Amino acid sequence: MQIHSLITDTESLEKLCERLARSDFVAVDTEFMRENTYWPDLCLLQVASREEAAAIDPKAEGIDLAPLLELLVNNEEVLKVFHAGGQDIEIVVNLTGRTPHPMFDTQVAAMALGLGEQVGYSNLVESLLGRSLDKGARFTDWARRPLDKRQIDYAIGDVTHLAELFPKMLDRLMKTGRGAWLDQEMERISDPANYLNDPATSWKKVKVQSRKAEVLGRLKALAAWREVEARSKNLPRGRIMKDETLADVAMHPPADQDALGKVRGLSPAWRTNDIGGRMIEALGHARPLPPDEMPARDERSPGLGREGALVADLLKLLLKIRARESNVAPRLVARSEELELLAAGRREGLSILEGWRYEEFGRDALDLVEGRLAFAIRNGKLVMTRTEVESVS
Repeated sequence: MQIHSLITDTESLEKLCERLARSDFVAVDTEFMRENTYWPDLCLLQVASREEAAAIDPKAEGIDLAPLLELLVNNEEVLKVFHAGGQDIEIVVNLTGRTPHPMFDTQVAAMALGLGEQVGYSNLVESLLGRSLDKGARFTDWARRPLDKRQIDYAIGDVTHLAELFPKMLDRLMKTGRGAWLDQEMERISDPANYLNDPATSWKKVKVQSRKAEVLGRLKALAAWREVEARSKNLPRGRIMKDETLADVAMHPPADQDALGKVRGLSPAWRTNDIGGRMIEALGHARPLPPDEMPARDERSPGLGREGALVADLLKLLLKIRARESNVAPRLVARSEELELLAAGRREGLSILEGWRYEEFGRDALDLVEGRLAFAIRNGKLVMTRTEVESVS
């Protein structure tokens, strides 16, 4: 594989992308910093095909990333390969409003191959390629210039290994007939909505010890205000106000701005500064959360009583057994929320009752819930037994 030096000009990038456009896939990785910012600060982009690999410096003076972004989001002939690509994809969405497409994530593929639920990149490389990765430059300051050779070699190494991993994993998937298992997951991670932070829904990520509509309404207003403040200042949300403080203010709203000086977690300066005034204004516009937006009493176990919770536990045990037998990560087959919905009586709209998931697990899960399947101990081993005539699919 040909390894290029760092690309720092648009003309070289255009020529690279013209060659990559003739490949069947391109491995992609990024290096970024976001400890002190709301938006990730893109510091390096790495790409590799079977034939070549390169790192692109987005901070180079005058460089235009348009050729690379065109390849990532508009070229449907080239598959884009990531490993645990959520944050890399988020960067592309921030730049273009779109996700790379079509897309393949080797961490998701590893679940279908029984290599673990969230297998790390270094473990995957060691398992499939028999190599140990140099992690020495992992926590380097990628924003500092110039980048040294060790940093560049480390960064390009990530995509060269990824370009080797992908064909091996694809071959295994084809041999096991599990390629189709990934279609739904790949489409899910291709949805741009997964990477956009909507101020109107940001309150759902904040834990608060109350289900009162008034409290949740204030929480919604405050979380939206914080999101807008963080974006405008390009600061992490926690630098504006920590979640704990946000929840506390929603539950115990101050009478006026002067009272902000007594709120734990806020500086006394909030009594008189502009940001304190904007927060009080946001609180003043808060309205009780409408009934149709109220969260379920227990979103993980909607309508699930004590007996239903026991059934959900049995389903989770069954999932572990079937996943072990099939050598697949349980999380790829079913999530806890779906098992709890099935135990609570839901039958519509569950992915475990459709397609390959139904064949691998859903049929038995339904039989267990409806009393046609039971656990038993035989010769010291846990086994499944039919309690009546086997269900007809």
